[in-house]
Amino acid sequence: MIKPVRPTLFVGLMSGTSQDAVDAVLAEFPINGEGPPRLIASDSTPLPPQLRARLDALQEPGGGDLDNALQLHHELGLRFADSALSLLASAHAEPRSVRAIGSHGQTVRHRPTGPGPHSLQLGDAALIAARTGIATVADFRSGDIAAGGQGAPLAPLFHQAAFGNSGCQRAILNLGGMANVTFLGTGNAGPSGWDTGPGNVLLDAWAARHLGQPYDADGAFAASGRVHNSLLAALLDHPFVSRQPPKSTGREDFNAQWLERFLDRLGAIEPADVQATLAEFTAACIATAFVNRTNTEELLICGGGTRNRDLLQRIDRHLPRLAVDTTAKAGVDPQWVEALAFAWLARQRIAERALDTQRVTGARQPVILGCVYLP
Repeated sequence: MIKPVRPTLFVGLMSGTSQDAVDAVLAEFPINGEGPPRLIASDSTPLPPQLRARLDALQEPGGGDLDNALQLHHELGLRFADSALSLLASAHAEPRSVRAIGSHGQTVRHRPTGPGPHSLQLGDAALIAARTGIATVADFRSGDIAAGGQGAPLAPLFHQAAFGNSGCQRAILNLGGMANVTFLGTGNAGPSGWDTGPGNVLLDAWAARHLGQPYDADGAFAASGRVHNSLLAALLDHPFVSRQPPKSTGREDFNAQWLERFLDRLGAIEPADVQATLAEFTAACIATAFVNRTNTEELLICGGGTRNRDLLQRIDRHLPRLAVDTTAKAGVDPQWVEALAFAWLARQRIAERALDTQRVTGARQPVILGCVYLP
């Protein structure tokens, strides 16, 4: 029997593949029905460069230092908890008014196929619950993987609830470190969706190397370069690009070391041209998802990549028949969609609602996602 959920507040915490910040939202959901939540407050806390460097080292091939992983698990738990408390203080909300926190955690491994499927997120949820005094839901992916799914992306389930009543054939694109697309269902049909490939992860890494900045502001660096066709062809040859869904990906597939192999082979390429090519690669991967989706009318984009004007223009050029905009058009700030998704997923877990992810992750049956840690 599904437990009723009292009309109350939920917190969502998100730290994505870009590893740039912890996004936190305080959300109030409708008393009845499954419509979109009302955003009460939001906050973003940057992750310090030293911590990001340690996360990078943990994810390098052969870089699985267990002591580093355990220390990061603790430190990230503290940072996530403090982000939630800072958010509540800014909203003048008491922790006791919040039903639960949904914490995505920081993904450091994602290998949902093979002999030992797994996806690992750091950020001690027990510590979050103890430090905030709020029940915390985490580890959203393991149950889905145990049921034969990819464990990701999970945001399409929220996209359906938040954006599914548009009256048109709508798709949602999340441009985080990785990019994922959702094709919203109509009638009783649920959403379908999958990862398309890299979003910001390669662009950010190249900008950090050549600009000394964590990202390419407004895509200006990429816009100053020219696409290198041989490099683009090599990147597009990655088997993930043509793989049929369900599919999900991460830094295991798309990383600086992978890019370097092609640069070593092709010889000297101007850094701005590499950046332009990476942006074009990202847009081209996204466009492949729409090849057989001729009935899609509108694409709404969310995530940190919406601040990259050059990348948005490239996506628009690849999809000329679609009306392309951000989720702001539907009333949800694109910066906070993913964090809102994990507030929504926490709500579903507290209500013990099994979610049907078959058309997204490929799970064999509906699954209750997430583990609850009580304070």
